[in-house]
Amino acid sequence: MKQQPTFSPAERETLYRVIHARRDMRHFAGGTVEVDVLHRILAAGHAAPSVGFMQPWRFVRITSHALREQLILLVEEEKRSTAAAMDERQAEFMRLKVEGMRDCAELIAVVLAPDDGTLFGRRTMPEEMALCSVSCAIENMWLASRVENLGMGWVSFFEPADVAALLRCPEGAKPIALLCLGPVTAFYDKPMLESEGWRKRESMDFILAEDHYPPDLVREREGL
Repeated sequence: MKQQPTFSPAERETLYRVIHARRDMRHFAGGTVEVDVLHRILAAGHAAPSVGFMQPWRFVRITSHALREQLILLVEEEKRSTAAAMDERQAEFMRLKVEGMRDCAELIAVVLAPDDGTLFGRRTMPEEMALCSVSCAIENMWLASRVENLGMGWVSFFEPADVAALLRCPEGAKPIALLCLGPVTAFYDKPMLESEGWRKRESMDFILAEDHYPPDLVREREGL
């Protein structure tokens, strides 16, 4: 086995800085993404780990303006449906910018490929492990985009079957993300939904426990 290089403290610090600087971006500044940069970001996604080395991700670069507009219409339709299901937060939700598909330089659909029958590591959770693997690829792309000083936003407001039809996906394939990618004027200081007061980041005390599932602190806080 080849000796693996060690990383310096400065390199380690850079990794953690990039992780904490990553943002789900909704505001883009148009422009373009250089071809070699785009290839590096896609290669980072393809370098992700996957259960049973199944590599279940497929990337579709949307270059047709007409196709982008059709996808935008699907997203807008789902946003209205989501708002209608939100009751008292409907107006608050509709004020949020949930996607940047019109302004981003690149739009990339990420599709879960049809199941190839991989059993290794996923006998009891076949779809879940495939989805986790694709999510790892998306996270790699997010981090790569950030270190390239580009913004990336994950749009999930759509019916997968509708997007699959537009992309001419084979039976069993399932789109799970529309990734907006491109230059931004500025990165958010903190996650946009946190800045907008939609939710806040939970403390480590809330998510971490030993030996047993963490106590339901939300119910404790509310006195339930």
